Amino acid sequence: MRLKKALSVIVLMVAIFPLGIFCQSFTASTSSTKVGEGEQFEVTFTYSGTEMNSIGNFQPPNFNSFLILSGPNQSSNMQIINGAVSGSRAFTYYLQPRSVGKFTIGSAAISVKGQTLKSDPLPIEVVKGGTPQQSKKTQGGQDVSSKEISENVFIRALVDKNSVYQGEQVTVTYKLYTRLNIQSPQVSKLPSYQGFWSEEIETSNQITFARENYEGKVFNVAVLKRAALFPTQTGELSVTPFELKIPVLIQRKKRSNSPFDNFFDDPFFGRTESVEYTAKSNTVKVKVLPLPQTTLSSFTGAVGDYTLQTSVDKKIVRQNEPVTLKVMVSGEGNINLLDPPQMQIPNGFEKYEPKISTNVSRGGVISGKKNFELLVIPRVSGNFEIPAMQFTFFNPRKKIYQTESSPAYQIIVEQGSAEYSGGTSGLSKEEIKLLSQDIRFIKTDFSDVTKKIKPVENSLLVDLGLYSLPLLVLLGFLFWKQKQEKLSGNITLLKNLRAEKIAKARLKTAAKYLKEQNDTLFFAEISLAVYGYLEDKLSINKADFTVEAAISRLLINEVDEDMIAEMRFILEKCEFVRFAPSQNILEDMNLLYKRTAALIALLEAKILLKRGTK
Repeated sequence: MRLKKALSVIVLMVAIFPLGIFCQSFTASTSSTKVGEGEQFEVTFTYSGTEMNSIGNFQPPNFNSFLILSGPNQSSNMQIINGAVSGSRAFTYYLQPRSVGKFTIGSAAISVKGQTLKSDPLPIEVVKGGTPQQSKKTQGGQDVSSKEISENVFIRALVDKNSVYQGEQVTVTYKLYTRLNIQSPQVSKLPSYQGFWSEEIETSNQITFARENYEGKVFNVAVLKRAALFPTQTGELSVTPFELKIPVLIQRKKRSNSPFDNFFDDPFFGRTESVEYTAKSNTVKVKVLPLPQTTLSSFTGAVGDYTLQTSVDKKIVRQNEPVTLKVMVSGEGNINLLDPPQMQIPNGFEKYEPKISTNVSRGGVISGKKNFELLVIPRVSGNFEIPAMQFTFFNPRKKIYQTESSPAYQIIVEQGSAEYSGGTSGLSKEEIKLLSQDIRFIKTDFSDVTKKIKPVENSLLVDLGLYSLPLLVLLGFLFWKQKQEKLSGNITLLKNLRAEKIAKARLKTAAKYLKEQNDTLFFAEISLAVYGYLEDKLSINKADFTVEAAISRLLINEVDEDMIAEMRFILEKCEFVRFAPSQNILEDMNLLYKRTAALIALLEAKILLKRGTK
């Protein structure tokens, strides 16, 4: 009787819970639970079961303590046994620890037919140092010398000039040389440009190889990265190495007396093993010479080859009518750091902060144009002259200072229009007709007018209010004017206040690229939004900006470690995307956009709160 009852319960359970539920799993695994500082390792989340087509909504854990070099990289495996279809799908990440210590990688989650499966957490211990790369051993037992690999796989950093003037462009190119079969490389460490202003030169998103003879050997060579560097200080400057982790495919030769092993070791069968090798470029040194001495007051630090163009939109105006003065500097050099020529405005003219726009071409030699649009308003009438402007720059090719000049502009300011003088002279008949409709004639008969008695105290209050209102408006205007002049004179404070607004404008542009599915421009704009916000909000000079400097300022403002880790993740994702393209690029773009917008909002709130408590 008891046996019958037990069998009934089992049958009922099978009816309620399909067999597939018990035959599926979602597990997490790692290539090593103990890794060295700076070493790369794998973490894989694997679904196994019969519902391969119902998998969805994969949610990775938080990797804040690690640098994501690549992932999630998906792979699938299916098999049919006795007519039953089963399989597995793996989501693999290549990670690198940020610091030494004991960490836990949390649970990942996946949805299968409305049911959520979660993996177990993974403990990871990161120890100081790592295993020296004296040799690599394949699974087949063969030792492969790192020296042997380094002679056939390496990175070269090349500069077009070893000696330049301060502010002159020097171009550094990183090239990958290989004579072995390699798989997709992953960025391990990006170079730093301490003492330089850097501009990334446009390169292809796809790494393509060409044949090149180097030291008597033929290599497959690919350009990894190019950057235009503008030294901001003199002396001998260094560019740190660029590092890549490169999986190298080694032919496996297992020593055995078995004829079957000897047969299958034939290269025809392509029996290879992947060996991970870290390639590091050479350190580049550049000698930076100081600029020749000059007494020209029109020189503000521009180095390159430029032309100057100016114009005014009108030369005859009335009082209080605006005049727009346009100045354009174009040519080759560090366009972003150009200062406007000195503009002298006649007395009696009121000027406003210039509107600046920049257009930079990064095709090789950095070039472009920078526009300065200055609005001035004449407050008095008469004949005035806007003096000629001079723009001096040092031309490193000719090794001389050159000066570009603009013409002087004569401005005739006539007295204000009729509405200001109170007369009607010069008005057309039609305008006078319109005035008659809007203006009532003066009354000559007051027989229909009755006097309304108002309390004295109420009338007095009203009169005081009416008389004081213009004074209050004037005081408000003067206060606003003083504040604007203070902001205009303090560029650092102005940038600080406008940092979030400019970052949101860049995010808006990034959203447009997201909609167009232009991943290259999208990641570039996201990177500029974060870098620009940090530079302006933390008052860091562009030429002195580094991620470490930004982190130091953020810590002073008591920004949480989680926010700093999030900032690192966003910047590194933008940098590494070209070397580790994701299969779910649109999903990554959407997620990165949301995370960037949230980060900037959190940083703004945190920094304002910190400064408000001082």
